[in-house]
Amino acid sequence: MLTRRETLLGAAALGACAPLNPTAAYTPPPNDPRFATIERRIGGRVGVAALNTATGDWIGRRIQERFAMCSTFKWLLAAHMLHFDSHLPDYRDQRMRYTEADLLDYAPVTRANIVNGAGDMSILELCRAAVVVSDNTAANLLLRIADGPPGLTNFIRSTGDGITRLDRIEPELNVVPLGEERDTTTPDAMVRTLQRILLETGAVPETILSGSHRERIIGWMVESPTGRERLRAGIPSSWRVGDKTGTWHGENNATNDVAIAWPPNGAPIVIASYLHGSTVEPAQRNAAHAEIARIIVEQFS
Repeated sequence: MLTRRETLLGAAALGACAPLNPTAAYTPPPNDPRFATIERRIGGRVGVAALNTATGDWIGRRIQERFAMCSTFKWLLAAHMLHFDSHLPDYRDQRMRYTEADLLDYAPVTRANIVNGAGDMSILELCRAAVVVSDNTAANLLLRIADGPPGLTNFIRSTGDGITRLDRIEPELNVVPLGEERDTTTPDAMVRTLQRILLETGAVPETILSGSHRERIIGWMVESPTGRERLRAGIPSSWRVGDKTGTWHGENNATNDVAIAWPPNGAPIVIASYLHGSTVEPAQRNAAHAEIARIIVEQFS
């Protein structure tokens, strides 16, 4: 069983590592009018960034504006845990015990593992639950051993992302009114971080995650069913797609999806799509993501 002392000692050792240099500066692409048309139709703000990794070309809208992450942070949390696993032997196999009192409303996997009022899951099992089905209790349990949201933010900073931040736990992190910086990212920051952590190869990226750990997270994102009606719905069925959604049916009506899409025999496209304050029904917001994906595929084809 992992103790808090062991966790904090490991976190301190890893936190002492020098941060990676962020990707070189670039000129953001202009707001694409096709995304503006979607924004006018659904209301609120539409933030999109997409990178063609084969050419370095970008397309987007509100690419450097902040949006609520909601559950799109969970792939980063899994990356943080697997980064620990690269440096602390058998870290991913350590068990975490929890009780019914820890369960949030949306906790399909952690709730199913409760027996006689208590649950017991490995860190790896909790990571999978957080990414594949977006289990909120799994995320909070992992944050507990990651030194909280500041611990995850420190990890994100160490990868070269100076924008993305997590400040609260589930479900409070989803309440992000316009102008709030807590628990936010920008579309271009998320795309760059997805690319840096999960796609780049060589000695420097592998100081973040090993190749096997990257493939594990990508596999979970491909397995996840939560985004089937969002970006995936606008990407050809012959492509391989992995994504992580985020949703909050509150004042901001956040409806998000971040994805990596591999065309047959081609280099991947990395996409971050964030909707904030839309006034239409959830199905229409999902359809907006699909339309965004179709525009991106057409642009880069």
